Formats: sequence, C-alpha cells, structure tokens
Amino acid sequence: MILSNAKVSNRCHIGENVRIGNFTTVEDDVIIGYNTIIENNVSILNGARIGNNCHIHSGAVLSGIPQDLKYKGEYSTLQIGNNNVIREFVTINKGTNSKGTTKIGDNNLIMANVHIGHDCEIGNSCIIGYNVGIAGEVMISDFANISGLTGIHQFTRIGEHCMIGGMSRVAKDIPPYIIAARDPLSFSGINIVGLLRRGFEQAKLNELKEIYRIIFQQKHNTSLAVSFIENNFEPTFERNNIINFIKQSQRGIIKGYYE
Repeated sequence: MILSNAKVSNRCHIGENVRIGNFTTVEDDVIIGYNTIIENNVSILNGARIGNNCHIHSGAVLSGIPQDLKYKGEYSTLQIGNNNVIREFVTINKGTNSKGTTKIGDNNLIMANVHIGHDCEIGNSCIIGYNVGIAGEVMISDFANISGLTGIHQFTRIGEHCMIGGMSRVAKDIPPYIIAARDPLSFSGINIVGLLRRGFEQAKLNELKEIYRIIFQQKHNTSLAVSFIENNFEPTFERNNIINFIKQSQRGIIKGYYE
C-alpha cells in the first residue's frame, strides 16, 4: 500500500505487501523486499537495497551521499538485510570507491538519531543505541550492543558479543566478548549477561575470563600476551577468534582497567 502523498518512482522495485507512508520519497534505483513498512517522511535514495520484513520509521534518510571529501559521485550502494528496525531520523550513507557499499545485516535494532557513515559494515542482531555516531568504514560484528551517545572513530573494529557503555569515545578496536566502558574507554570484564543469553556455558565463560586476564590484567606487551595464549591455551573457536582479531588490528585495541 502506497499512501496518496508518497512520491515513489515507477522505476524502483517494490516487493509484495509493502506499506509506504505519506510524504516519503523513493527514488529510481531502489529495491525494497516484501512485508517492509516505511513510515511517513522517509527518504530512500538511489542505491538503496532493503530486505524483507524491515520497519523504517519517520524521518530516516537511507543511501544519502557519503560525507567524505574523496567521494566524487561514483556509483555505490547501501545494502540493508532482513528484519531490521530503523528508528526515527536515522541516517545511513551509501559507500564510496573504498568498498562500494555500506552493509547492514539482519535482525538489527538501530535506534533514533543514529548516523552510520560510508562503507561501514554492521553484522547481525546488533543493537545500536540512541544518537550513536559511527564514522566511515567502521566494522561492527554480530551481537554487538552499543549504548547511546557513543562516538565511533573511522576504521574502528568492534568484535562480536561486545557491550559498549553509554557516552563512550571509541578510538581503538574492541575485541569480542567483552564490556568496554569508563573514560578513557577500557576493558571492563566479560559480557557475561549477553553471552549467557546466547547460550555460552560457564566453562566457556571461564576460558574467556582467563584469556582476557592474560591480555588485560597482566602488564604484558599485547604481542607477548597473544603468544603466551597461543602456546598455553587449547585451540577453540573463541580463542582463535580473539587472537586473530588482535593480530589483524590496525588501530590497536583498548587498554585494560589496571591502567
């Protein structure tokens, strides 16, 4: 159902059972999947690819031009998966030549006034709180929970199952499975509540606690800590995930609370 005051191009592709509210604009180069609800006063601009069963609330602007001086009008897209809730006045920019697209996975809740910059990659089942600002080319992995009023520096990586405290300033990478809080932002323990909710058993939590004790609570050089873990801990998916995340970090990881 397209309400009478919506402006919807006859060149876009809209799936079955889509509702588009009044004063919403949908441009030519747009694809919208089935069962998606788009409320009033939404702007869905060229390059947007929106999946099924999404709910996009009033005032959102999707696939806007990147806020990057290197952008010269090249073709790029915004890809949004299925079952996402995008609340009021969210802005998500499309990609640049760097990656060509901004990607949002499935089952995410993106709260009001969030900005997601060009070429970001957001995983699945993430919660991004009110008024979070995410600069360009940030990577956020599955099940991350980012509390309100947080600012995230460009190129930063956030691991899966992380919890970031409100009003944080994220300028370093945040490894998986942890809580990051305080000022300056630092390791504040394992994300126990979130991990238990997702089926992690106590033995696995103990493993993660011990790994991060070596990384953060001992005053080791990070490289030496990673080497120690590789040599003294049984290989598991989680152990390898943490090691690989740290080894691949270009910005370095946040500090431990002992500092």
